[in-house]
Amino acid sequence: MSDKVHQREEGRGTSLSDYWPLMALVLVAAAAAFAIAAGMASIAMRPVMHAYMGIFLTVFALLKLFDLQGFADGFAMYDLIARKVRSWGLVYPFVELALGLAFFAFAAPFVTYVLTIGVFLFGAAGVVLALRRGLDIDCPCMGNILSVPLSTVTLTEDLGMVAMAAILMLTL
Repeated sequence: MSDKVHQREEGRGTSLSDYWPLMALVLVAAAAAFAIAAGMASIAMRPVMHAYMGIFLTVFALLKLFDLQGFADGFAMYDLIARKVRSWGLVYPFVELALGLAFFAFAAPFVTYVLTIGVFLFGAAGVVLALRRGLDIDCPCMGNILSVPLSTVTLTEDLGMVAMAAILMLTL
């Protein structure tokens, strides 16, 4: 597939309204995380971050699973592994789901944090390279259900997950 077909349209991704579906998911995940932590009688960093990451990862995995083949096709346009190995695009939503459930369960925290850092740091590298090429596609991160452009917002999501997992790992 030629990258020229997907060159960035002028002005695309410059309006906050382009990112409303993502902002809504982030805000709802944050509100739910605080509600879960409050229900646990602990609005401390660890339970809030675990709940937030669990919600975020499971919801985003679910969005990808609605159209797994479509996600894999879009993911292969920018992910460094999926470009070479298509099956990674088919497995990735299940990895994301497993990480989300591990955050909910506080299961093997160190392993969960390391895997999260690895998966999302590697993903961020693919996003950086795609953005440098001027690739203009809807971000497969939200499956084919919601349309949000692949952009620095995608990169911020990836690096945000890395940062939260690193903070959690450092505070073990």
